[in-house]
Amino acid sequence: MYPNPIIWADYPDLDVIRVDDTYYMVSTTMHMMPGCVILRSYDLIHWEVATYVYDRLDDTPAQRLENGQHIYSKGMWAASLRYHQGKFYVIFVANDTRKTYLYTSTSISGVWKKQIVEGFYHDCSLFFDDDERIYLVYGNTEIYLTELSADLSGPKPDGLHRLIVKDEQPYHLGYEGAHFYKINGKYMVFLIHITKASGRRTQAFYMADSLEGIFTGGEVFNDDMGYFNSGIAQGGIVDTPDGDWYAMLFQDHGAVGRIPVLVPLHFDQYIPVFASKAPKQIDIPSTRPEHGYNPLVGSDLFNYEAEEDGSVRLRDFWQWNHTPHDELWSLTEKPGVYRVRTGQISPNLTFAVNTLTQRSMGPVCEATVTLDGSHLNDGDFAGLCFLIGSYGMIALTRQAGKFYLVMHARDSVDSTIFGNLIDQEPATEHARIPVSDPVVKLKAYGNFENNLDECSFAYFDGTEWREIGIAHKMIYKLDHFMGCRIGLFAYSTEKVGGTADFSSFEYCVIHPD
Repeated sequence: MYPNPIIWADYPDLDVIRVDDTYYMVSTTMHMMPGCVILRSYDLIHWEVATYVYDRLDDTPAQRLENGQHIYSKGMWAASLRYHQGKFYVIFVANDTRKTYLYTSTSISGVWKKQIVEGFYHDCSLFFDDDERIYLVYGNTEIYLTELSADLSGPKPDGLHRLIVKDEQPYHLGYEGAHFYKINGKYMVFLIHITKASGRRTQAFYMADSLEGIFTGGEVFNDDMGYFNSGIAQGGIVDTPDGDWYAMLFQDHGAVGRIPVLVPLHFDQYIPVFASKAPKQIDIPSTRPEHGYNPLVGSDLFNYEAEEDGSVRLRDFWQWNHTPHDELWSLTEKPGVYRVRTGQISPNLTFAVNTLTQRSMGPVCEATVTLDGSHLNDGDFAGLCFLIGSYGMIALTRQAGKFYLVMHARDSVDSTIFGNLIDQEPATEHARIPVSDPVVKLKAYGNFENNLDECSFAYFDGTEWREIGIAHKMIYKLDHFMGCRIGLFAYSTEKVGGTADFSSFEYCVIHPD
């Protein structure tokens, strides 16, 4: 038996399919690049990265963290993943560009062809009917069904367009997160919402005999696994080769993010019947029991070789915070080193370009790295962080030619009220110590058990690890709308051109007794 939730890391807005003996699952990646991750599994429990759908989305100034702009809490949301007649389809909206993107490929590993779909379809679900007509189901509170043209370029002229579900009850979050299917000849849509009566996320279901018919239904699943009234909802359903059905949903777990939970279901007279509670342990037969999975997070010695075109592709557990500036980083200038050079003035960690990140993994995770800051300029900061709106970090900085280790943390603020003024504010400095050697070994520690959500930092003094600063409480909020990330960063506050060299990155996940 394996623990459920199945991954203690940020994989929200899930959609899942099966192609022959292989399961694929897509998740929201917002401002991270490469983006739109698709995972692969043979048992729905263990997962590895199959691909990223794109390396860059549109390369806008905001996506590149330029001119004081960013796309935190925006970017790509809630993709729909489908496989139809030998082709994979991924469709999603980006909330910074207000566009709907469609990517297609005959192979899960790409190459993925990009096109823009006319219109903007919140939390859309792509559906191919038996007669080859194509539809999108989407919306918030009011859920619409819109027929697309055969080339998927936009709504079909004179095609079907109608409201199929409307949330009439008092709610905090109206129906959204549509997942649309045709099963046993019935059309059905699964939705998430938060009613005022429940006070937490729940899963709903509506069904009709035809696309022109009346959709009827209601709530079908309401459980929090005894975890802080955090409801489990929103995601796709999938069947196994043996005919068993599961829903892949998510649950809010504080600062670590929204994490995947498997819930068994079956159909009774065409109606999906969810298990009354999400099981805390689960086992599903594997279609390839001999398969060994690549880790979703991991250590890196930064030993890379350039490809024929001179490019270097990072291991698939890394993502950049926003679009990288390729001219400012290298994995080949010095073997065994991730080298990052500053190219713009940044007010704080939030605007540091080329921050290299991995998901934080619960219940407890720890990362260490060696940093050579010999070539930092005055006013530069380089180090190790937990990146979230209320971030914490340990950094080597240089001031008046001398080096210091500092610990900074940002308190949780409502940036939806204060906007960019808050984004530009520096974090609070909680510790500063002088160091004689600019080559330092740093540690970041995150504890997410029972929503503790604390990060702390340490440095190696040559003999032992010494803590620096405070244990900092991280808060998951809509300013980033993403679980915190472990990150390697460097940024300048006075003069560009400083360089930081990172080596020997080690990542471990800890399961306390």
